[in-house]
Parts: sequence; C-alpha cells; structure tokens
Amino acid sequence: MATTLERLLDSLRHAGLDALVLIPGPNFFYLTRLQMHLLERPIALLLIPGESPRLVVPAFEIHNAEKSSIDLQVVPYPDDPMAWEGAFTQAVRPLQGKSCRIGVEPTRLRFLELSLLQKVLPTATFLSAEEALSSLRIQKSDTEIADLRKAVAIAQTALQATLPAIRPGVSEREIASELYIQLLRAGSEPVLPFAPIVASGPNAANPHATPGDRLLQLGDVILIDWGATWNGYCADLTRVFALGNIPPDLKVAHEIVMTANQVARSKVRPGIPTGEIDRAARSVIERAGYGTYFTHRTGHGLGLEAHEPPYIYTENTLSLAVGMVFTIEPGLYFPGLGGIRIEDNVVVTETGCLTLSDFPRELINLLE
Repeated sequence: MATTLERLLDSLRHAGLDALVLIPGPNFFYLTRLQMHLLERPIALLLIPGESPRLVVPAFEIHNAEKSSIDLQVVPYPDDPMAWEGAFTQAVRPLQGKSCRIGVEPTRLRFLELSLLQKVLPTATFLSAEEALSSLRIQKSDTEIADLRKAVAIAQTALQATLPAIRPGVSEREIASELYIQLLRAGSEPVLPFAPIVASGPNAANPHATPGDRLLQLGDVILIDWGATWNGYCADLTRVFALGNIPPDLKVAHEIVMTANQVARSKVRPGIPTGEIDRAARSVIERAGYGTYFTHRTGHGLGLEAHEPPYIYTENTLSLAVGMVFTIEPGLYFPGLGGIRIEDNVVVTETGCLTLSDFPRELINLLE
C-alpha cells in the first residue's frame, strides 16, 4: 500500500505540478505529524517528486523537525532575517533555472513564504494545488475515526458537566468559559476546533453567535455549538436546551429540526451524491413550511479541521465513500425570537451511516 507521501507525490504528477509547498497546518501535520507555530519567521515544506522533502525552519526547530514521520532534509536558518533568502535558495536548488509549476494551498500560504519563493524562483508559476490535495484526507482510516470518536466523547462529557451552570442570571460568556474548562478537564487538547457558541433567547437566531454578556432568562432557548480536539482531530456538535417554558413556535421548530436530522442521517450510504443528504434534511423542513428559515447547508466534513470536505449542500455531486466523516446540522432561525440547530457527527460505512454522537437530541428543560 502506498504511503501518504507517495500518494501525494503521485497526485502532484497527475495535476502537472513540479512541486508543492506546505506551511504548518492540517496538511503539513497530516504528512509529517509535526506541530509547528507560525509566527514572524517563515516555515515551508517543499515536496519535489524524485527528491527528498525539504523543510525550511528556524534553527531552534531542528530537534522538533527530527520527530517527523517522513524523512526530511532540514534547511535551518539563524535568527537574522537576512538569512531567510539563502535558506530558501538552498531548498529550491533542484528547481532553479526551470520554468516549473509549483502548487500551493490557496487558503493557507502566507505572503511571507510566497514572496521568498518568488524571489528565489523568479521563473516559476505558482498555482492552486487544491485538486491534488482534495483527496488526501477526505476518507478517514480506522485510527482517524477512533480519534474522532474520542473527540466526540470528550465533547459530550464536557457539556454534561457544564449543564448545572446553566441557570437564569448567568451570562452566555460565563457558560462558555465553564464549558471550555470542562473540555480541558475531560481531556480535550487546549486548541479547540473553534470557540464554543453559547447563544440564548433571540441571540440563538444567529447561527454563528458569539457568547456575550446577555444574562439568561426564564423562557429562553439556549443553543450550544461546541467541539473538542483529540490527537488533532475535531468534534463539532450542537444541542438546544430550554430554560423553562420556551415559545411554542420554537418547540415546533425543534421537532421539525430533530426529524430533519434523523432523516438526513438515515440517507447516508456510500455511492450516493453528497447533495442528497442536504436535500433529505431540507425537504423535511420545506414540507413543514419553514424552508426560508433554514439558511445554511446541512453540514461539512470533519477531521484535522472543523470545516473540510465533503461539504453537504444540494448542488454537490461528489459521491459519498466509506470513511468520509461529516456533520449533519439542520437548523431554523427566527430573528428576534431564537433558533434551533441539532448537529451530529457521522461516518460513512460500507452499509450506511455510523453516528459518533449520542447526546440526547430531545429538547431538555434544564429547570425540570
């Protein structure tokens, strides 16, 4: 079986690319298992088919680089920024003087590294390597799925431990802080997939609300969107709670969203277009007459990033395949009143769908 590096180099050849540049991030970690911080110094991994991978790093990172899961030719430089260009010149030597095509990550490569590469390779063309990278991480191995399952378990344990703190008079920000503490206590890595969302009352009508100083009140709906990280892999879940008797319209909406979530999960199986999952959830909501209040796609992929392929929207024709992991998170949002979203993490299996999350989806009244 081909290694990850071999698969990636083969993808570069098929894409007509002479090299690929990665900087610290999900793909860099996936390939090397190295965690490196991007600050004011440049770091770049250069992959050239037929050559040893070259890693340009500050000299103090040499010992860290030696822990790489692939063999690297480390090109260190001292603290003097005037030495950066020389290190990049050394790393790209096999490409110098050629009209080469170099792939980059279009949403990640910084101007700092790009400008140095352009200076030492003035005849090179820099292109998006998204096509070559797209299939690298989209299907998860059993080990990756185990890490994702662990992240989900940590997230669920943390939320359960946070629920006693949710009561009238407490602010959204205080609940989010308590949830973060509980995530760490439950075993999450400190770098979460995203900052927890705690949105109460009318604030829950904003799908990506930021916890603020609003104090919870009787009759509020409380939407919590949170995640955990384990071995770099992300969980991303959402549940909704009631603080006493919430508005009847939101109770109805909760039942509709819960049904849409269940129907969408039941449709998951290998070979079907990804868009069918979105259509399944959306059709439930539209038949109930609430289509205009479902304002986002049904889900997104999960892995080393909280948002990655596959993306679950109606027009996506990508066929689901075994090992794909993604969220299913239909929602309804009513300005001035509140919002409902129920989000689970699922894996495509040979026979259908495995749901990694099992926190109750029913509307829980925290005052009962």
